[in-house]
Amino acid sequence: MNHDTGVALKNPEVSGEVRDVLTDVLRYGAQQLLTQAIEAEVAEFLTRYRDTCDEAGRRRIVRNGYRPPRTIQTGLGDVSVKAPRVRDRTGTIRFTSSILPPYLRRTKTIEELLPWLYLKGISTGDFGEALTALLGRHAPGLSAGTISRLKAVWQHEHARWERRALGNTPYVYLWVDGIHFGVRLEEANQCLLVVIGATAEGKKELLALTDGFRESEESWKDVLLDLQRRGLTVDPRLAIGDGALGFWKALPQVFGHTRTQRCWVHKTGNVLNKLPKHLQAKAKSDLHQIWMAPTREHASRAFEIFLTAYSPKYPKAADCLAKDKTALLAFYDFPAPHWHHIRTTNPIESTFATVRLRTAKTRGCVSRTSILSMVFKLAKSAESRWLRLRGTEQITKLLHGVQFKNGVETKKESRQEIAA
Repeated sequence: MNHDTGVALKNPEVSGEVRDVLTDVLRYGAQQLLTQAIEAEVAEFLTRYRDTCDEAGRRRIVRNGYRPPRTIQTGLGDVSVKAPRVRDRTGTIRFTSSILPPYLRRTKTIEELLPWLYLKGISTGDFGEALTALLGRHAPGLSAGTISRLKAVWQHEHARWERRALGNTPYVYLWVDGIHFGVRLEEANQCLLVVIGATAEGKKELLALTDGFRESEESWKDVLLDLQRRGLTVDPRLAIGDGALGFWKALPQVFGHTRTQRCWVHKTGNVLNKLPKHLQAKAKSDLHQIWMAPTREHASRAFEIFLTAYSPKYPKAADCLAKDKTALLAFYDFPAPHWHHIRTTNPIESTFATVRLRTAKTRGCVSRTSILSMVFKLAKSAESRWLRLRGTEQITKLLHGVQFKNGVETKKESRQEIAA
């Protein structure tokens, strides 16, 4: 490796900052790795064109020193990088680093930090103080004006994402929920409507993120029709959500063949709220026996045991459970490896658990575009960490109409008997 490639560490004693030896060591290691990665990228590019010559017979692609140093903001602090310069003698081929693209000034983790701070209650005017604590007092380019410009970029990204074509991609499952925030929006009844889909490869994707009113039927129908217009033309096999959604009335109007699965986490909470506290732990265990049963038959027996035990004294709790029995047990008609994913709306709940906490520190009313773009940035960041469905080989079978009973594929003869 060429030892002239450089990354400079800021001396904390000179800058007046408290010395943190461990952070210095970690940052130096990160800088060395970055340097090596860029050098390897340049070497690979030069090797690709090593046999290409100009009219004078000289090697056409050559190194040409280094670009001026750039400071990149990272979670470990500032990193000063000198990127190698590559020249094409004919001027037609250009080298662009995928690791260090032009004009990059902060890492992706820092970009993700900004909307996270905003949604945790840090106002635009307070970003400077918060980021100084995280990145050091010399962190450049993060003024209130910069944050405002970044927010405008995020709003543009969200608007463009909302218009994207889905390309007729089939989605086997949909998870849906309405997200309410502890923050005053432009309309008192406003909430965010979220749809996550699972592709034929088992990958979970954010499909829709928009605002609605009271999670109404009309708002959900608009969301579903928009998905259909943009390419979701094959009815998903199953939709998972809680019981308080206007979504369930809207779903059959757009995707008439999609089955419904009520979220067991929401249903458990609803049932327990109708019982005295001293019974809730026992009732929760009894409910657990239903949705963790190995077959629908076992689940139905546990279901009846629960109703028999609680109906006499607590009819509201029993009725809350009984009215959704079919939708609560729908997962038994799908592959057993998928049960872990489709019994609850956890993909949405886990992603938005912290997002719900944007609040008391927020001054005044938050506009719909601001909250949508902030939540969009956080959700897209979380999307890269969502786990794929277990048993992905079963998804193709579902999409081709193969039926399952108690999580197991039914034999062809059995399917013919069912059809008859």
